[in-house]
Amino acid sequence: MSRVIKANRGPHAVAFNYDDVTAQASACVELARAEAARILSAGHADADAVRREAEAAGRHSAELAIEQLLEAKMATRLDALAPALTQAVIELQHAKQAWLAHWERQAIHLATAIAERVIRRELRATPQIPLDLVREALQLAAGPSHLRVLMHPEDVRVLGAQLTPLLASIDSGATAELVADAGIEAGGCRVETECGSVDQQFSVQLGRIEEELL
Repeated sequence: MSRVIKANRGPHAVAFNYDDVTAQASACVELARAEAARILSAGHADADAVRREAEAAGRHSAELAIEQLLEAKMATRLDALAPALTQAVIELQHAKQAWLAHWERQAIHLATAIAERVIRRELRATPQIPLDLVREALQLAAGPSHLRVLMHPEDVRVLGAQLTPLLASIDSGATAELVADAGIEAGGCRVETECGSVDQQFSVQLGRIEEELL
């Protein structure tokens, strides 16, 4: 039931309805609450935005600080590692030189082995090669009064008839003796004198060449 209060009982008396006033007051209160809620929500949103901005700024600052710290540490480590890196480069250069020298030696050994095979093949195709070697050795050993020509027994057997006149043709009155020696490799020879020897074995000649190349 609504309540009405009349005031000023004179000719212009006004009646007050408390229900209407209460309704209006409630409406004002609700509007105030809504506005307060809106302001509070906006405040929260602004606070969240500020917090996010602060976090982003802090994160960016932290990332910059970490990056600078890492750069400083890397610079320090590089400075410390510089001597070790320099030494490593020097050792690598030495290793490279050693590696090249090793393979150069291997290549020379291989070339020598190939040359020896080629010579052996040529010996089978040209039996006169030992005679040429003996002739050259006799020329190199000229001077002593007595010479000993050592050859493989098979070469002596095959070339004996041609070796006899060759040994007899030595100048200066020196004498030459032909000796069959199994220690002499086939196709080669060694001329010995009282002053030294001339070794015309292929392995010896190739070994000397190899030593010069090495």
